Amino acid sequence: MLDVRNILETNRMITENKLDVRTITMGISLRDCGHPNITQFCQNVYDKITRSAEFLVKTGEDIEAEYGVPIINKRISVTPIAIAAEACHTDSYVPVAEALDKAAKEVGVNFIGGFSALVQKGFTKGDRILINSIPQALATTDIVCSSVNVGSTRAGINMDCVREMGEVVKRTAELTRDKDALGCAKLVIFANAMEDNPFMAGAFHGVSEPEKVINVGVSGPGVVKHALEDLKGANFDTIAETIKKTAFKITRVGQLVAQEASRRLGVPFGIIDLSLAPTPAVGDSVAHILEEMGLECCGAPGTTAALALLNDAVKKGGLMASSHVGGLSGAFIPVSEDAGMIHAVECGALSLEKLEAMTCVCSVGLDMIAVPGDTTAATISGIIADEAAIGMINNKTTAVRLIPVPGKGVGEVVNFGGLLGYAPIIPVSKFSSEAFIARGGRIPAPVRSLTN
Repeated sequence: MLDVRNILETNRMITENKLDVRTITMGISLRDCGHPNITQFCQNVYDKITRSAEFLVKTGEDIEAEYGVPIINKRISVTPIAIAAEACHTDSYVPVAEALDKAAKEVGVNFIGGFSALVQKGFTKGDRILINSIPQALATTDIVCSSVNVGSTRAGINMDCVREMGEVVKRTAELTRDKDALGCAKLVIFANAMEDNPFMAGAFHGVSEPEKVINVGVSGPGVVKHALEDLKGANFDTIAETIKKTAFKITRVGQLVAQEASRRLGVPFGIIDLSLAPTPAVGDSVAHILEEMGLECCGAPGTTAALALLNDAVKKGGLMASSHVGGLSGAFIPVSEDAGMIHAVECGALSLEKLEAMTCVCSVGLDMIAVPGDTTAATISGIIADEAAIGMINNKTTAVRLIPVPGKGVGEVVNFGGLLGYAPIIPVSKFSSEAFIARGGRIPAPVRSLTN
Protein backbone atom coordinates (compact mmCIF):
# COMPACT_ATOMS: atom_id res chain seq x y z
CA MET A 1 0.00 0.00 0.00
CA LEU A 2 1.36 3.42 -0.98
CA ASP A 3 2.17 5.79 1.85
CA VAL A 4 2.20 9.54 1.13
CA ARG A 5 5.14 10.03 3.50
CA ASN A 6 7.20 7.45 1.62
CA ILE A 7 6.38 9.09 -1.70
CA LEU A 8 7.39 12.51 -0.40
CA GLU A 9 10.57 11.10 1.13
CA THR A 10 11.59 9.48 -2.16
CA ASN A 11 10.85 12.71 -3.98
CA ARG A 12 13.16 14.59 -1.58
CA MET A 13 15.87 11.97 -2.13
CA ILE A 14 15.74 12.65 -5.86
CA THR A 15 15.32 16.43 -5.88
CA GLU A 16 17.49 17.40 -2.91
CA ASN A 17 19.94 14.55 -2.23
CA LYS A 18 20.90 13.45 -5.76
CA LEU A 19 19.40 9.95 -5.66
CA ASP A 20 19.65 8.44 -9.12
CA VAL A 21 19.81 5.22 -11.04
CA ARG A 22 23.38 5.45 -12.25
CA THR A 23 22.98 2.96 -15.07
CA ILE A 24 20.76 0.54 -16.89
CA THR A 25 23.19 -1.89 -18.49
CA MET A 26 22.13 -4.47 -21.05
CA GLY A 27 24.38 -7.50 -21.17
CA ILE A 28 24.57 -9.14 -24.59
CA SER A 29 26.15 -12.49 -25.42
CA LEU A 30 28.39 -12.51 -28.51
CA ARG A 31 29.10 -16.23 -28.33
CA ASP A 32 27.11 -16.85 -31.52
CA CYS A 33 29.00 -14.19 -33.50
CA GLY A 34 32.24 -16.15 -34.02
CA HIS A 35 33.75 -16.28 -37.52
CA PRO A 36 37.27 -16.90 -38.90
CA ASN A 37 37.06 -13.72 -40.98
CA ILE A 38 37.44 -10.70 -38.72
CA THR A 39 35.47 -8.44 -41.06
CA GLN A 40 32.51 -10.80 -40.91
CA PHE A 41 32.90 -11.18 -37.14
CA CYS A 42 32.80 -7.40 -36.72
CA GLN A 43 29.66 -7.23 -38.83
CA ASN A 44 28.07 -9.99 -36.76
CA VAL A 45 28.91 -8.08 -33.58
CA TYR A 46 27.55 -4.81 -34.93
CA ASP A 47 24.32 -6.46 -36.08
CA LYS A 48 23.80 -8.32 -32.79
CA ILE A 49 24.31 -5.24 -30.63
CA THR A 50 22.21 -2.85 -32.71
CA ARG A 51 19.39 -5.38 -32.94
CA SER A 52 19.44 -6.31 -29.25
CA ALA A 53 19.78 -2.80 -27.81
CA GLU A 54 17.74 -0.89 -30.37
CA PHE A 55 15.21 0.36 -27.78
CA LEU A 56 17.42 0.45 -24.66
CA VAL A 57 17.97 4.21 -24.55
CA LYS A 58 14.37 5.12 -25.39
CA THR A 59 13.09 2.71 -22.75
CA GLY A 60 15.35 4.26 -20.13
CA GLU A 61 14.21 7.75 -21.10
CA ASP A 62 10.54 6.72 -20.97
CA ILE A 63 10.91 5.23 -17.48
CA GLU A 64 12.79 8.31 -16.32
CA ALA A 65 10.02 10.59 -17.58
CA GLU A 66 7.15 8.49 -16.20
CA TYR A 67 8.56 7.84 -12.73
CA GLY A 68 10.66 10.97 -12.26
CA VAL A 69 13.75 8.92 -11.35
CA PRO A 70 16.95 10.21 -13.00
CA ILE A 71 18.68 7.49 -15.04
CA ILE A 72 22.13 8.89 -15.71
CA ASN A 73 23.58 6.29 -18.10
CA LYS A 74 22.42 3.59 -20.46
CA ARG A 75 25.18 1.10 -21.18
CA ILE A 76 25.98 -2.20 -22.85
CA SER A 77 28.28 -5.01 -21.76
CA VAL A 78 29.30 -7.87 -24.04
CA THR A 79 31.01 -11.25 -23.82
CA PRO A 80 34.77 -10.74 -23.27
CA ILE A 81 36.14 -10.14 -26.75
CA ALA A 82 39.16 -12.37 -26.09
CA ILE A 83 36.65 -15.24 -25.96
CA ALA A 84 34.15 -14.12 -28.60
CA ALA A 85 36.78 -13.24 -31.22
CA GLU A 86 39.19 -16.12 -30.66
CA ALA A 87 38.19 -17.93 -33.87
CA CYS A 88 39.22 -14.93 -36.00
CA HIS A 89 42.39 -15.25 -38.07
CA THR A 90 43.98 -11.97 -37.07
CA ASP A 91 46.75 -10.47 -34.97
CA SER A 92 44.75 -7.44 -33.78
CA TYR A 93 41.32 -6.91 -32.27
CA VAL A 94 41.36 -3.15 -32.84
CA PRO A 95 38.75 -3.52 -35.65
CA VAL A 96 36.50 -5.27 -33.13
CA ALA A 97 36.82 -2.34 -30.72
CA GLU A 98 35.91 0.00 -33.56
CA ALA A 99 32.86 -2.13 -34.38
CA LEU A 100 31.80 -2.00 -30.71
CA ASP A 101 32.23 1.77 -30.70
CA LYS A 102 30.19 2.17 -33.88
CA ALA A 103 27.38 -0.08 -32.64
CA ALA A 104 27.21 1.64 -29.24
CA LYS A 105 26.99 5.05 -30.86
CA GLU A 106 24.30 3.80 -33.24
CA VAL A 107 22.00 2.80 -30.37
CA GLY A 108 22.95 5.89 -28.35
CA VAL A 109 24.42 4.40 -25.17
CA ASN A 110 27.05 6.16 -23.06
CA PHE A 111 29.58 3.32 -22.81
CA ILE A 112 30.11 -0.24 -23.97
CA GLY A 113 32.22 -2.66 -21.92
CA GLY A 114 33.69 -6.04 -22.69
CA PHE A 115 36.92 -5.43 -24.58
CA SER A 116 38.17 -7.83 -21.97
CA ALA A 117 40.24 -10.91 -21.14
CA LEU A 118 40.12 -13.31 -18.18
CA VAL A 119 43.67 -14.53 -17.62
CA GLN A 120 43.94 -15.25 -13.90
CA LYS A 121 45.38 -18.68 -14.64
CA GLY A 122 47.08 -18.15 -17.99
CA PHE A 123 46.75 -16.96 -21.57
CA THR A 124 45.14 -18.26 -24.73
CA LYS A 125 45.92 -16.90 -28.17
CA GLY A 126 42.85 -14.66 -28.02
CA ASP A 127 43.91 -13.26 -24.64
CA ARG A 128 47.33 -12.35 -25.99
CA ILE A 129 45.86 -10.62 -29.02
CA LEU A 130 43.37 -8.66 -26.95
CA ILE A 131 45.89 -7.44 -24.37
CA ASN A 132 48.28 -6.33 -27.11
CA SER A 133 45.39 -4.49 -28.80
CA ILE A 134 44.22 -2.52 -25.76
CA PRO A 135 46.32 0.66 -26.13
CA GLN A 136 45.45 1.21 -29.79
CA ALA A 137 41.83 0.17 -29.26
CA LEU A 138 41.30 2.70 -26.48
CA ALA A 139 43.11 5.40 -28.43
CA THR A 140 40.97 4.98 -31.57
CA THR A 141 37.55 4.62 -29.91
CA ASP A 142 35.49 6.95 -27.74
CA ILE A 143 33.16 4.89 -25.56
CA VAL A 144 34.69 1.40 -25.53
CA CYS A 145 35.86 0.19 -22.09
CA SER A 146 38.40 -2.53 -21.43
CA SER A 147 39.19 -4.82 -18.51
CA VAL A 148 41.58 -7.66 -17.71
CA ASN A 149 41.18 -10.06 -14.78
CA VAL A 150 44.67 -10.99 -13.57
CA GLY A 151 43.89 -12.88 -10.38
CA SER A 152 41.33 -14.67 -8.25
CA THR A 153 41.02 -16.42 -4.91
CA ARG A 154 40.67 -19.75 -6.74
CA ALA A 155 43.56 -19.33 -9.18
CA GLY A 156 46.10 -17.00 -7.60
CA ILE A 157 47.70 -14.11 -9.50
CA ASN A 158 49.06 -14.26 -13.04
CA MET A 159 52.21 -12.21 -12.49
CA ASP A 160 53.22 -12.47 -16.16
CA CYS A 161 50.05 -10.57 -17.01
CA VAL A 162 50.53 -8.17 -14.12
CA ARG A 163 53.91 -7.25 -15.62
CA GLU A 164 52.38 -6.80 -19.07
CA MET A 165 49.49 -4.68 -17.78
CA GLY A 166 51.89 -2.11 -16.33
CA GLU A 167 53.31 -1.74 -19.83
CA VAL A 168 49.83 -1.65 -21.38
CA VAL A 169 48.79 1.18 -19.05
CA LYS A 170 51.90 3.15 -20.00
CA ARG A 171 51.35 2.63 -23.75
CA THR A 172 47.69 3.60 -23.42
CA ALA A 173 48.67 6.78 -21.60
CA GLU A 174 51.18 7.67 -24.30
CA LEU A 175 48.76 7.06 -27.16
CA THR A 176 46.16 9.31 -25.50
CA ARG A 177 48.54 11.92 -24.12
CA ASP A 178 46.74 14.66 -26.08
CA LYS A 179 43.73 13.93 -23.85
CA ASP A 180 45.71 13.67 -20.59
CA ALA A 181 45.84 9.85 -20.84
CA LEU A 182 42.05 9.55 -20.99
CA GLY A 183 42.41 6.05 -22.46
CA CYS A 184 43.58 4.82 -19.04
CA ALA A 185 40.27 5.94 -17.53
CA LYS A 186 38.61 3.28 -19.70
CA LEU A 187 40.88 0.43 -18.56
CA VAL A 188 40.45 -1.61 -15.36
CA ILE A 189 42.71 -4.41 -14.10
CA PHE A 190 40.77 -6.76 -11.81
CA ALA A 191 41.10 -9.57 -9.34
CA ASN A 192 37.93 -11.61 -8.78
CA ALA A 193 36.06 -9.72 -11.51
CA MET A 194 32.26 -10.01 -11.40
CA GLU A 195 30.34 -11.36 -14.41
CA ASP A 196 27.27 -9.17 -13.78
CA ASN A 197 28.81 -5.79 -12.96
CA PRO A 198 26.82 -2.96 -14.63
CA PHE A 199 29.38 -0.24 -13.86
CA MET A 200 32.07 0.99 -16.23
CA ALA A 201 34.84 0.70 -17.06
CA GLY A 202 34.87 -2.88 -15.77
CA ALA A 203 31.58 -4.27 -17.07
CA PHE A 204 31.52 -7.38 -19.26
CA HIS A 205 28.86 -10.02 -19.94
CA GLY A 206 30.08 -13.19 -18.24
CA VAL A 207 30.09 -16.55 -19.98
CA SER A 208 27.58 -17.94 -17.47
CA GLU A 209 25.11 -15.11 -18.12
CA PRO A 210 21.98 -15.55 -20.31
CA GLU A 211 21.63 -14.45 -23.94
CA LYS A 212 20.60 -10.98 -22.83
CA VAL A 213 20.05 -9.48 -19.39
CA ILE A 214 19.22 -6.16 -17.71
CA ASN A 215 21.42 -5.16 -14.76
CA VAL A 216 20.82 -1.90 -12.91
CA GLY A 217 23.23 0.11 -10.78
CA VAL A 218 21.78 2.52 -8.24
CA SER A 219 23.55 5.29 -6.39
CA GLY A 220 22.82 7.67 -3.55
CA PRO A 221 25.76 8.92 -1.46
CA GLY A 222 23.95 12.21 -0.91
CA VAL A 223 20.90 10.41 0.47
CA VAL A 224 23.01 8.48 2.99
CA LYS A 225 24.88 11.62 4.09
CA HIS A 226 21.59 13.46 4.57
CA ALA A 227 20.25 10.60 6.70
CA LEU A 228 23.28 10.88 9.01
CA GLU A 229 23.15 14.65 9.44
CA ASP A 230 20.63 14.42 12.29
CA LEU A 231 22.67 11.82 14.19
CA LYS A 232 25.37 14.00 15.72
CA GLY A 233 26.89 12.08 18.62
CA ALA A 234 24.89 8.91 17.96
CA ASN A 235 26.72 5.62 18.49
CA PHE A 236 27.77 3.33 15.64
CA ASP A 237 24.87 0.93 16.16
CA THR A 238 22.50 3.78 15.30
CA ILE A 239 24.66 4.86 12.38
CA ALA A 240 24.70 1.35 10.91
CA GLU A 241 20.95 0.90 11.36
CA THR A 242 20.24 4.22 9.65
CA ILE A 243 22.46 3.39 6.68
CA LYS A 244 20.77 -0.02 6.33
CA LYS A 245 17.32 1.53 6.23
CA THR A 246 18.45 4.16 3.73
CA ALA A 247 20.10 1.56 1.47
CA PHE A 248 16.85 -0.41 1.56
CA LYS A 249 14.93 2.58 0.19
CA ILE A 250 17.55 3.33 -2.45
CA THR A 251 17.56 -0.28 -3.64
CA ARG A 252 13.76 -0.34 -3.88
CA VAL A 253 13.93 2.51 -6.40
CA GLY A 254 16.45 0.55 -8.45
CA GLN A 255 14.32 -2.57 -8.27
CA LEU A 256 11.34 -0.68 -9.69
CA VAL A 257 13.38 0.68 -12.59
CA ALA A 258 14.99 -2.70 -13.29
CA GLN A 259 11.69 -4.56 -13.39
CA GLU A 260 10.10 -1.94 -15.64
CA ALA A 261 13.07 -1.97 -18.04
CA SER A 262 13.03 -5.76 -18.11
CA ARG A 263 9.29 -5.92 -18.84
CA ARG A 264 9.32 -3.28 -21.56
CA LEU A 265 12.39 -4.63 -23.34
CA GLY A 266 11.40 -8.29 -22.98
CA VAL A 267 14.83 -9.03 -21.50
CA PRO A 268 15.34 -10.96 -18.22
CA PHE A 269 16.16 -8.95 -15.11
CA GLY A 270 19.56 -9.88 -13.73
CA ILE A 271 20.73 -8.00 -10.64
CA ILE A 272 20.64 -4.73 -8.75
CA ASP A 273 24.08 -3.36 -7.98
CA LEU A 274 23.49 -1.14 -4.95
CA SER A 275 26.86 0.57 -4.99
CA LEU A 276 27.21 4.12 -3.69
CA ALA A 277 28.85 5.58 -6.79
CA PRO A 278 29.82 9.23 -6.28
CA THR A 279 30.10 12.08 -8.77
CA PRO A 280 32.19 15.27 -8.70
CA ALA A 281 29.01 17.23 -7.84
CA VAL A 282 28.80 18.73 -4.38
CA GLY A 283 26.48 16.64 -2.19
CA ASP A 284 27.18 13.35 -3.97
CA SER A 285 30.31 12.15 -2.18
CA VAL A 286 31.22 8.94 -0.32
CA ALA A 287 34.02 10.85 1.43
CA HIS A 288 31.48 13.26 2.88
CA ILE A 289 29.52 10.32 4.37
CA LEU A 290 32.67 9.22 6.20
CA GLU A 291 33.23 12.76 7.43
CA GLU A 292 29.62 12.92 8.63
CA MET A 293 30.53 10.05 10.98
CA GLY A 294 33.01 12.35 12.72
CA LEU A 295 36.23 12.39 10.70
CA GLU A 296 37.74 15.83 10.20
CA CYS A 297 38.70 14.80 6.68
CA CYS A 298 38.57 11.59 4.68
CA GLY A 299 41.94 9.91 5.19
CA ALA A 300 42.20 10.71 8.90
CA PRO A 301 42.74 7.79 11.30
CA GLY A 302 39.46 5.90 11.50
CA THR A 303 38.66 6.28 7.80
CA THR A 304 39.06 2.58 7.01
CA ALA A 305 36.81 1.60 9.92
CA ALA A 306 34.17 4.12 8.85
CA LEU A 307 34.26 2.81 5.29
CA ALA A 308 33.96 -0.79 6.51
CA LEU A 309 30.83 0.10 8.48
CA LEU A 310 29.36 1.94 5.48
CA ASN A 311 30.07 -0.85 3.01
CA ASP A 312 28.62 -3.56 5.25
CA ALA A 313 25.48 -1.60 6.17
CA VAL A 314 24.78 -0.77 2.52
CA LYS A 315 24.98 -4.45 1.58
CA LYS A 316 22.72 -5.54 4.46
CA GLY A 317 20.07 -2.94 3.62
CA GLY A 318 20.14 -3.77 -0.07
CA LEU A 319 19.84 -7.49 0.48
CA MET A 320 16.59 -6.91 2.36
CA ALA A 321 15.19 -4.88 -0.54
CA SER A 322 15.94 -7.25 -3.42
CA SER A 323 16.43 -10.97 -3.86
CA HIS A 324 18.82 -10.38 -6.74
CA VAL A 325 21.64 -8.17 -5.50
CA GLY A 326 24.90 -8.61 -7.38
CA GLY A 327 27.65 -6.80 -9.21
CA LEU A 328 29.97 -4.94 -6.85
CA SER A 329 27.45 -3.53 -4.34
CA GLY A 330 28.89 -1.32 -1.61
CA ALA A 331 30.83 1.95 -1.68
CA PHE A 332 33.12 3.17 -4.46
CA ILE A 333 36.11 5.43 -3.77
CA PRO A 334 37.15 6.80 -7.20
CA VAL A 335 39.28 9.85 -6.45
CA SER A 336 38.53 11.99 -9.52
CA GLU A 337 34.79 11.23 -9.35
CA ASP A 338 34.23 12.23 -5.71
CA ALA A 339 34.37 15.87 -4.59
CA GLY A 340 35.28 14.87 -1.02
CA MET A 341 38.07 12.53 -2.14
CA ILE A 342 39.49 15.25 -4.39
CA HIS A 343 39.54 17.70 -1.48
CA ALA A 344 41.14 15.10 0.81
CA VAL A 345 43.98 14.54 -1.67
CA GLU A 346 44.45 18.28 -2.22
CA CYS A 347 44.77 19.00 1.50
CA GLY A 348 47.16 16.08 2.09
CA ALA A 349 44.82 13.91 4.17
CA LEU A 350 44.61 11.11 1.63
CA SER A 351 47.58 9.28 0.12
CA LEU A 352 47.94 6.33 -2.24
CA GLU A 353 48.87 4.12 0.72
CA LYS A 354 45.76 5.14 2.69
CA LEU A 355 43.60 4.54 -0.37
CA GLU A 356 45.09 1.06 -0.66
CA ALA A 357 44.15 0.34 2.96
CA MET A 358 40.60 1.52 2.26
CA THR A 359 40.31 -0.86 -0.68
CA CYS A 360 40.44 -3.77 1.78
CA VAL A 361 36.90 -2.89 2.86
CA CYS A 362 35.31 -1.04 -0.10
CA SER A 363 33.64 -2.39 -3.23
CA VAL A 364 36.42 -2.08 -5.79
CA GLY A 365 39.93 -0.69 -5.42
CA LEU A 366 42.35 2.04 -6.48
CA ASP A 367 40.05 3.85 -8.87
CA MET A 368 40.53 6.91 -11.09
CA ILE A 369 43.81 7.96 -9.50
CA ALA A 370 46.13 10.24 -11.45
CA VAL A 371 49.86 9.65 -10.93
CA PRO A 372 52.94 11.31 -12.43
CA GLY A 373 53.56 10.60 -16.09
CA ASP A 374 57.09 9.35 -15.39
CA THR A 375 55.81 6.55 -13.11
CA THR A 376 57.44 3.37 -14.43
CA ALA A 377 55.57 0.38 -15.82
CA ALA A 378 57.11 -1.76 -13.06
CA THR A 379 55.76 0.54 -10.35
CA ILE A 380 52.29 0.40 -11.90
CA SER A 381 52.56 -3.39 -12.05
CA GLY A 382 53.59 -3.46 -8.40
CA ILE A 383 50.50 -1.46 -7.45
CA ILE A 384 48.35 -3.85 -9.52
CA ALA A 385 49.94 -6.84 -7.76
CA ASP A 386 49.25 -5.34 -4.32
CA GLU A 387 45.58 -4.78 -5.15
CA ALA A 388 45.22 -8.23 -6.68
CA ALA A 389 46.71 -9.72 -3.51
CA ILE A 390 44.14 -7.91 -1.35
CA GLY A 391 41.37 -9.31 -3.53
CA MET A 392 42.81 -12.83 -3.66
CA ILE A 393 43.39 -13.19 0.08
CA ASN A 394 40.13 -11.55 1.13
CA ASN A 395 37.97 -13.25 -1.51
CA LYS A 396 36.67 -9.92 -2.79
CA THR A 397 36.76 -7.92 -5.99
CA THR A 398 39.61 -5.44 -6.25
CA ALA A 399 40.70 -3.34 -9.19
CA VAL A 400 43.16 -0.73 -10.38
CA ARG A 401 42.40 2.21 -12.67
CA LEU A 402 45.57 4.32 -12.58
CA ILE A 403 46.22 7.22 -14.94
CA PRO A 404 49.89 8.12 -15.45
CA VAL A 405 49.52 11.53 -17.11
CA PRO A 406 52.35 12.25 -19.59
CA GLY A 407 54.19 15.47 -18.91
CA LYS A 408 52.54 16.14 -15.56
CA GLY A 409 53.77 15.72 -12.01
CA VAL A 410 52.72 15.80 -8.37
CA GLY A 411 50.55 18.77 -7.48
CA GLU A 412 49.27 19.39 -10.99
CA VAL A 413 45.65 18.67 -11.87
CA VAL A 414 44.11 16.74 -14.74
CA ASN A 415 40.52 17.39 -15.80
CA PHE A 416 38.57 14.62 -17.57
CA GLY A 417 35.15 16.28 -17.49
CA GLY A 418 31.67 14.88 -16.89
CA LEU A 419 31.27 12.02 -14.43
CA LEU A 420 35.02 11.32 -14.65
CA GLY A 421 35.72 14.64 -12.91
CA TYR A 422 39.21 15.95 -12.17
CA ALA A 423 42.11 14.71 -10.09
CA PRO A 424 45.17 16.11 -8.38
CA ILE A 425 48.22 14.05 -9.34
CA ILE A 426 49.46 12.20 -6.27
CA PRO A 427 52.92 10.79 -5.53
CA VAL A 428 53.88 7.14 -5.72
CA SER A 429 56.73 5.37 -3.94
CA LYS A 430 60.18 6.30 -5.23
CA PHE A 431 61.48 2.79 -4.54
CA SER A 432 61.71 0.27 -7.36
CA SER A 433 59.65 -2.90 -7.92
CA GLU A 434 61.57 -3.81 -11.08
CA ALA A 435 63.26 -7.01 -9.89
CA PHE A 436 60.10 -8.21 -8.14
CA ILE A 437 57.90 -7.73 -11.20
CA ALA A 438 60.49 -9.27 -13.54
CA ARG A 439 60.21 -12.67 -11.82
CA GLY A 440 56.94 -13.57 -13.57
CA GLY A 441 55.08 -16.84 -13.06
CA ARG A 442 52.07 -17.16 -10.75
CA ILE A 443 51.50 -16.32 -7.13
CA PRO A 444 49.69 -19.44 -5.87
CA ALA A 445 46.11 -19.36 -4.65
CA PRO A 446 45.71 -19.09 -0.86
CA VAL A 447 44.60 -21.94 1.40
CA ARG A 448 41.10 -20.48 1.61
CA SER A 449 40.60 -21.34 -2.05
CA LEU A 450 40.38 -25.04 -1.11
CA THR A 451 36.72 -25.02 -0.14
CA ASN A 452 35.41 -28.05 -2.04
